[in-house]
Amino acid sequence: MTNNDIVPGFDDEKDESLKIQLQKVDGVEGCLILYLNGYIDTYNSNYFQKRVAKAIEKGFIKLIFQCNGLNYVSSTGIGSFTAFLKSVKPRGGDLVLLEIQPKVYEVFQLLGFSQFFNIRENLDESVNYFRTGTSESVSLFPKVFSCPICSKKLKALKPGRFRCSECKTILAIDNGGQVFLG
Repeated sequence: MTNNDIVPGFDDEKDESLKIQLQKVDGVEGCLILYLNGYIDTYNSNYFQKRVAKAIEKGFIKLIFQCNGLNYVSSTGIGSFTAFLKSVKPRGGDLVLLEIQPKVYEVFQLLGFSQFFNIRENLDESVNYFRTGTSESVSLFPKVFSCPICSKKLKALKPGRFRCSECKTILAIDNGGQVFLG
């Protein structure tokens, strides 16, 4: 099955710096694995965003990005993942980043994004996250996490908005345990 069979027009545009292979997940409605190979930077992030936007338009709102073939992501690339999250969350979707290489994960951490994203170590775990849906989010609280600004360990008893006790930054945490500024 080709990418165009899964998402019509997906391969109409190609970029050698980033290869994307699609795979549907059987038994999980709207779930898609995107195998990323190469890198995401300022120059190809627009290409990356357009390809993934096509998949989201086709109803794929549960996205698993297989990142073990991704050897570099710039801050612009991380911005792309953030845009996808903002696009699928209101539709009841989410995204999982799978098997991120240490040097790529470091960029997520440096920019304070590592706790915004659902990062998993294996494919079964990622698929099960979507298979179980939101029922597991009940057990997420109380949630302990680090402030994305000052790294102070914080504990949220329930979803909502609150202020970091150390740097006074206003933070929000959603039902899925994702932490946001504001």
